This record gives sequence, C-alpha cells and structure tokens, in this order.
Amino acid sequence: MFQPTETSVPVFKLYGETRHWPTPDLLHCESIPERSRLHDWHIRPHRHADLVHVLHIANGRVELELEGTQHTLHGPLVIVVPAMTIHGFRFSQDIQGHIVTLAQPLAEQLGQRLEEQASVLRHADYHLLEQPRKAQRLAALVEQIDAEYRQPAPGRDRMLESQVQALVIELSRQAESHAPSGLRQRDRGHERLASFQALIEAQYRQQPSIERFAEQLGMSSAHLNTLCRRLADRSALQLLHERLLLEAKRQLTYTNMTISQIADSLGFSEPAYFTRFFKRNTGLSPRDFRVRQHAAEAQRQDAPIRPAERGRRHDAAPGLQGTASLRRT
Repeated sequence: MFQPTETSVPVFKLYGETRHWPTPDLLHCESIPERSRLHDWHIRPHRHADLVHVLHIANGRVELELEGTQHTLHGPLVIVVPAMTIHGFRFSQDIQGHIVTLAQPLAEQLGQRLEEQASVLRHADYHLLEQPRKAQRLAALVEQIDAEYRQPAPGRDRMLESQVQALVIELSRQAESHAPSGLRQRDRGHERLASFQALIEAQYRQQPSIERFAEQLGMSSAHLNTLCRRLADRSALQLLHERLLLEAKRQLTYTNMTISQIADSLGFSEPAYFTRFFKRNTGLSPRDFRVRQHAAEAQRQDAPIRPAERGRRHDAAPGLQGTASLRRT
C-alpha cells in the first residue's frame, strides 16, 4: 500500500521520468523477449548516461556490439553494460533471459556498500557461465529478482536490495574466476565523467557551480562541459539539473513534505525558483505533479499491470531545457 512518509524516501523508489526510464523504481527488470520482439529482435547501438544494464542470457544466441567490438555468443552468459558504454544487440528468436537495469544512484549505493566487488558494474564485459552449478545459481538469482519485481509484496524494497547485492557479488566472483575478455579498458574521458556523476550524487543538494565541480576534478569548466556534451549529449549543468529534478519527483511522490520544504532541501533559495525550475522541465507545477502521481498510484492499485505490459508502459517527461544557475543565494 502506498504510504507517504514525512521526510524519508525509500531507496528503491522513483528515479524519475526524464528521458526513457520506464519504472517508478531505481531498478527495472524485464525478460529479453518482452522487449526485443518489439524491435524485431534488434536493439541498435546506443548508450545511457546514467543506467547500468546486466543481461542474463539463459539460452539462445546474441550478436553483441560492445564498445565497437563484435561478438557472437551463446547462453548461458551474463553481459554487463556500464553507463556511457556503447552497446547493441541482435537476438535469436529463441532467446531466453532477463535484463536488470540499475539507475545510477543505485549503482553508486552498491559501490559504497560492496566496495571493490561492485567494480564489476563499471567494466563493460561479458562472462560465459561455463560451470553448470554457477550458471544455475546466477539464473536462480535473476529469476528471484524478476519475480519479486513483478509481484509487489510487504518488504519488497528490502528483498530487492538484498537480491541485487547478491547478484553483484555473484558477478564479481564470476569475473574473478575468468580472464578479462579484452573489453574492460575505458578511456580517461569515461572515467572523468563517472567521477563527475559521483560528485553530483554527493553534492547536488548544495548545487555547487560547474566551476566548483570542475575545480574538484582538476579541469576547467569548459573542458568539463565539452566532456559531458561529447559523452552524455548534455551539458554539465543539465546533468546536475536532471539529478535535482529526479530527487524533487521522489520527494513529491513519496513524502508529505511541503513544496517549501522540498525547495529548501534541494538548495533553492525561494520556493518560487523551485516551482519555475520544476514546471519548465516537466510542464507541471510541483503541486499538479504530486496530484497526478497520487492519482496514478491509486489507479495502479485498482488495476494491476499484467507482466507482458509492464515493460511497455512509461511516461517520458521532456528533457531538461534550463541553463540558468539555481544555486542557493
């Protein structure tokens, strides 16, 4: 049952509606056939600035393009696609498996909790599951995540949290037991973008200037903007604004904080500035967005989504347009 709290936001909750994120959770899980048959089994090369994919292929063939290299692979295997990695797939029609997608804040949290074991999420690679017992154990974990994700129940967030941590640990063990496939090297630009995203995650509530971020990274603001536009197709300020917007949506959806309290918690000097920022980027005032979210939640409770439809239903909000500074004054 949806129960807004006074000030806290559950970890596995609304990551946002910016760009094409299809779920109100920090995690999304769907079967590979569920998504790929909609695209004639071919997902053209693309990348995400703030999502991490883990694909588990139980059976079938995949023609994988990963960071410019081509591979024809057969299940069982796991493919890890970090943020900003160029990737594309062509699946055989008998493909069986799942794709688990982690939003960047969740990937950051896993990094903090699991430390070196979470580094497997930062390296583009594939891992052949050649030992039957290990393959069965990893397949069971993915099936459990899928079942828990599709059938909300008491304690769902904590259960998903523990299952995803177990999945990352299992992946880390798998990576350690095999030699690298040659895909683990990432250029300096990707590493610097990842560092910038980590700084955003740690400091977005204070809304530092882009100059301040650049100083912490040891580069000029012009260089940082060029890097962000080249690798993420957005400016450095847009990436900061996206994170602010996502947190605002979480607060509006899952807490009873007032608009003024949310504005203050996110570093806006006046509620009016926050309202203008939010409306410019969503087309709705904060109040109207909250009303819409609560109405949608009530509707979901009355009419559960069938599993085959879950991966296709989403509302993608407009991309961020604003460029004005929003720092606390």
